[in-house]
Amino acid sequence: MSRIVAIVNQKGGVGKTTTAINVSASVAAAEKRALVVDMDPQANLTSGLGVDGASLNGSTIYRGIVDGAPVEGLILDTALERLKLIPSERNLTGAEIELVDQPRREYRLKEVLAPLAGAYDWIFVDCPPSLGLLTVNALVAADAVLIPLQCEFFALAGVSELMSTVGRVRASFNPKLRVEGIVLTMVDERTNLTTQVIEDVRRAFPGVVFDAIIPRNVRLAEAPSFGKPILLYDIRSKGAEAYLALTKEILRHEEESSR
Repeated sequence: MSRIVAIVNQKGGVGKTTTAINVSASVAAAEKRALVVDMDPQANLTSGLGVDGASLNGSTIYRGIVDGAPVEGLILDTALERLKLIPSERNLTGAEIELVDQPRREYRLKEVLAPLAGAYDWIFVDCPPSLGLLTVNALVAADAVLIPLQCEFFALAGVSELMSTVGRVRASFNPKLRVEGIVLTMVDERTNLTTQVIEDVRRAFPGVVFDAIIPRNVRLAEAPSFGKPILLYDIRSKGAEAYLALTKEILRHEEESSR
């Protein structure tokens, strides 16, 4: 069965899409079959993997969750042989309104992905920066949640709110949902604030925070504008090293939990 991981943080600009692109690419580089789903109407993941939204002709996740289009027709190739993409588009903004009165509205993404069970080792879902219906759909479909957390003053408050949402989804829709872990992003260890935030997060969530941290890195920030994961843009960069280390941790956790 595929392992489905929702990459979630209701705050924008925390490295969520960067994490979705580069963890899924690193998993594919580790010779695992990977699919990444863009559930954000901004479609930054789609463009960050080199796909021009104007060329899609509506074949996006929007058609899957709103119109029930077969998922097989929504999947695109990427520059990595083992990494596939279900793209997004701006019309997805209206999906929450269109689905609000529909039956089983929280299960639409789960139903879209159901035919792919076993076709991929890992499915990653990049969520929008909100805790609305699109994110709830991702949480209902997922086995686990990966939380990118920018090292800033209000970081802990946002994670507490997100954890409450995960708890409500677990209680109401998806009892198997668990937290895969928190990944610290945009880390600048030269500042006292960053060091303090790292200590606070590790203290507040013992055993949940990954050892690998993602630094502020120019090459990592540049890569999406070239439509490439950092492994293809600059594999020798600190950003590439960090995401490879994070992915090794994720894969190791999965191996240990499956024993």
